[in-house]
Amino acid sequence: MMDLGAQVRAAFTVGGSLSNATDGFKPRQGQWEMAMAVSDTIESGGALVVEAGTGIGKTFAYLVPALLSGKRTLVSTATKALQDQLYTRDLPRLIEALKLPVQSALLKGRSSYLCLHRMGLAPHEISPTDRTGLRALAKVQQWAQVTQTGDMAEISGLDERSGVLPLVTSTRENCLGSNCPQFKACHVSLARREALAADVVVVNHHLFFADLAVRESGMAELLPSVDIAVFDEAHQLNETGVNFLGKQLGTAPLLEFSRDMLAAGLTSARGLVDWQTCSAGVERATRDLRLVVGKQLPNARLRWIGRVPDGLDESQWDEALEVLQSALDLALEALGSVSEISPDFVRLYERGAEHLERCKIFLAPCAKACVRWVEAGVQIRLVESPLDIADTVRSRMLKISNTPLPQDAGEPRKQAWVFTSATLGDDAGLSWFTKPCGLDGHAQVLKVESPFDYALQAAVYVPLELPRPNDANHSLAVARWAADAARRLGGRTLVLTTTLRALRAVGEEMANLLDGAAIDVLVQGNGTKRELVERFRAAGEWVSSPQANAAAGAWGAAPKGCVLVASASFWEGIDLPGDVLQLVVIDKLPFPPPGDPLVEARTQRLEAGGGNPFKDYFVPEAAVSLKQGAGRLIRRESDSGMLAICDTRLRQMGYGKRLLDALPPMRRLVTQAECNQALDALRVG
Repeated sequence: MMDLGAQVRAAFTVGGSLSNATDGFKPRQGQWEMAMAVSDTIESGGALVVEAGTGIGKTFAYLVPALLSGKRTLVSTATKALQDQLYTRDLPRLIEALKLPVQSALLKGRSSYLCLHRMGLAPHEISPTDRTGLRALAKVQQWAQVTQTGDMAEISGLDERSGVLPLVTSTRENCLGSNCPQFKACHVSLARREALAADVVVVNHHLFFADLAVRESGMAELLPSVDIAVFDEAHQLNETGVNFLGKQLGTAPLLEFSRDMLAAGLTSARGLVDWQTCSAGVERATRDLRLVVGKQLPNARLRWIGRVPDGLDESQWDEALEVLQSALDLALEALGSVSEISPDFVRLYERGAEHLERCKIFLAPCAKACVRWVEAGVQIRLVESPLDIADTVRSRMLKISNTPLPQDAGEPRKQAWVFTSATLGDDAGLSWFTKPCGLDGHAQVLKVESPFDYALQAAVYVPLELPRPNDANHSLAVARWAADAARRLGGRTLVLTTTLRALRAVGEEMANLLDGAAIDVLVQGNGTKRELVERFRAAGEWVSSPQANAAAGAWGAAPKGCVLVASASFWEGIDLPGDVLQLVVIDKLPFPPPGDPLVEARTQRLEAGGGNPFKDYFVPEAAVSLKQGAGRLIRRESDSGMLAICDTRLRQMGYGKRLLDALPPMRRLVTQAECNQALDALRVG
């Protein structure tokens, strides 16, 4: 029998197994190079970090060696959407093409699955006058009769923002576990059992780190049993991990706890405890804590360096936390006295105990190597977070590779860890990723270039006539420039902003400027991400289709172009190939916000170690984000387009060259005339 490397080489050759998995398959040097590196890592064990440029086909490059190895594999992706794509499309195609008897399983967080117990209670939670909610519940109930998995993603047409979803799914806080009357039929338990029995398990980063933090999803049993762990879209790994590995105390969960305690008490133990007083005590203490923080800017993060967060009264803050602690103590005493009556009271006691533990944590000094802050909005959240996931990766993930199994007669496990993404840094060692993830010096690093001809397919332009990015008129100037460019293209423009304030300013101005120009302006927030992307894609296909243009002429109507103005999550994870998108405009260099407590703590640590925060942190962060945004432009070998970065610092500051060099090797335009000529050449028809 051929060794793994020989099997992988054979699969990627012309006429090999992969020819049956993909229409028009042709060997790619970069894909083969990555696949062989993954194969070597599987055989020898250890960690491999691969930056695989767009178009490499990295999914097949890691899945083929993993499947052919016959070893148990865990694959973690960045989002549930990517998870579904991998499980429902890529894996089945490869398993069929390679003709392997492989059993795969999909595992998500519990809130992604229907909770049969809570669905039974949901009719009592919806007002009889809420027709939308009742229709949505009826749709869920009908689907519940036929679903095998209980995965809510199966329901087509159910708004992801529907208020019915939290009524028919469970959380770690309200799940009754083995005490639930529907436990035998529980979809979450079934998914976990299937995952533990499968050869390949597909999870997501949020689930992975949530389990490392609280050990409640079954990952604690699963991870030690796998031989290969692959993290796709690994550039999100550090920030995702930091969000889950810290400690949090939120006023929203506290208020939910007080309401659930009151409802359970009055339903199952009326008269045994003064539930009104217990619930009101927790609720009042929670609201008083929120009042101490006062009015803040939306999504504000308050620094918390000393005993209390910046700007807050020390005595009021301490008193509010102490009163909350006392209220939780009384609630636990009451719940403990009736715990034998119903499993609801057992779970409520556990929830209350967790809140109390966290309250005590925030009354004590901040843990070493962590940072604290308060997130303020309608509710507040107290956060204590590690600065990165390095210690967790080294102590709780990589160490499994050195843990022998009984049947191995004491020999170390050859567990393989693969981390891959299109953007992992701007230096040869990919230190932007490897250092915070604890992999520097512990992993082989490989950079595989994209097969795209960027010099032929794309251009990058920096408009020097725009005001500096800190100028008050910068956003309006960006909107005017982008509107003129969109007119030349007939739409097909994505504008990415670095702040929500710029998002609103650019979106409003472009809508005014393009009013009557047969170009729709879509702005993030006016619909879900999926809805906006689908509308943008439909408009682009309409404008660029010769058939659509011919039909429009026959009907006396002109096809309308489209501009999408977005921020945050739209910088990555959207795929708009072909003529649908041909211009990406970025308003400013995406440097981390210096006032953010986590950013500030990281820069202070760098300074303490003799590093240069701007050179070693801010510039690499901007480089990776810039590459992510630019990556929306060219998605296929036949695509063409332009990237415009409306920040004059790219051409005027010394670090600008480093950031430009971090981008794919697009041809660089110097003048507005060259830019206009390139835009005119892109216009379809």
